[in-house]
Amino acid sequence: MDYLALLKSPVFNGLTAADLRDVLDDTPHRIQCYDKDETIFLQMDTADRIGIVLEGQVQGQKTFPNGSMVNVSTRTPGDLIGPAAVFSRSHHYPCDVIASKPATIMMIRKEDFLSLMQKDMRILENFTTEISTATYMLQQRIELFSYSGIGQKAAFWLLLRHKQTARTIIPIPESVTKWALQMNVSRPSLHRELKKMESKGFIHLSTKQIELLDIDGLQEMLSDH
Repeated sequence: MDYLALLKSPVFNGLTAADLRDVLDDTPHRIQCYDKDETIFLQMDTADRIGIVLEGQVQGQKTFPNGSMVNVSTRTPGDLIGPAAVFSRSHHYPCDVIASKPATIMMIRKEDFLSLMQKDMRILENFTTEISTATYMLQQRIELFSYSGIGQKAAFWLLLRHKQTARTIIPIPESVTKWALQMNVSRPSLHRELKKMESKGFIHLSTKQIELLDIDGLQEMLSDH
């Protein structure tokens, strides 16, 4: 077991590799590997397992009856998958979870994860923080989708990252295409709006990042909401 990979997980924040070995050695778990595009959880499957991404990348995808699809979330090494569903009253996964890249996942059943948290209060505290943070981010995502214009959505996303990091250089998440998918808009439309924002002097757009040049100008874009 590569405990260093698990140390990337916020749920194990503050623990050493030796600490992890102690709590995991007598906690039942499985290491499962998935190929690209392979399904990890299906929407409405019984939610009885929590996953921790060790390698690769996974995405939560919600498909609607009209055929449209929204990328609900992206998970990378250290991230949890399925915790809210496992501890919810519905006990079902709310969306499909797909390996967007070849992925290795540690799977822990609900009862074993509860036992794990009881073994070390730091894990319980970290898990509570993660669930609370996820709830907060969901609220922010709902606000994002409340904006009708693509430019407004982009401005809100950039201002939110600025507020979270206190930085004016905002990395683009993987690519403009991936970013567009997260916001449920087309790549050409998002790129067109970013170029408009650049022409107004609000931002400077490069391949991997966006520099915020006029915070007030971006804020004014949201005032028409």
